[in-house]
Amino acid sequence: MSGSNPPLPIVDACELDARYRQLLRPGELMPTRTGEVHRLPRFFYEVPSTAHAVNTQLTPHFGLWEFMEVDLHEPEPLRTYPRYVPCAVAALAAALEVLRVEIGTPIRIAANGGYRSPAHTASTSGSPHCWGTAANIYRIGSEYLDSEERIGRYSDVASRVLAGCWTRPYGHAVGFADDHLHIDLGYATVVPRQASEEGPPEAGPHTAREHG
Repeated sequence: MSGSNPPLPIVDACELDARYRQLLRPGELMPTRTGEVHRLPRFFYEVPSTAHAVNTQLTPHFGLWEFMEVDLHEPEPLRTYPRYVPCAVAALAAALEVLRVEIGTPIRIAANGGYRSPAHTASTSGSPHCWGTAANIYRIGSEYLDSEERIGRYSDVASRVLAGCWTRPYGHAVGFADDHLHIDLGYATVVPRQASEEGPPEAGPHTAREHG
């Protein structure tokens, strides 16, 4: 990371106070709409203030704040600082940087279209948004991604230049997208150097339905 502020601290969310642990559910298993289960992130960047979010560059073209824009769908404790973002968001930013360089024009992430906690009202099942590894892109350059042709065109570019990424197909039903391009890297987590995964909480999966 680069920026005008010191590097962000990395925290083990299992060591945060109870109100954050209950909302972030670090290390818990969360099911997808189709029944697979994945363990939620445990290690997070701690973002002390709006200024830190705005002034921290993840890549030359993407600031941390772009992956943190949420509204009242996110619980109030997670909308006030300090805020917590999974460490894997840096991998997502790096992938989008490759896409940005290929396309050669700005990429805009929708509000609620970057990291969303498991407590977000749209996080009713295990979407990669809860891992900080998914982005909903609503605009590229001057083009709004609200048509099958535009979504399909940029989906093809992403699939070509980003090995292993997945994009939602165009459509109106659950599991499809008709007003944005959803790109995700799957259920990736990052364990920082010198961090220990000993003793994660053991909890069963929550039953829920997946959103984009």
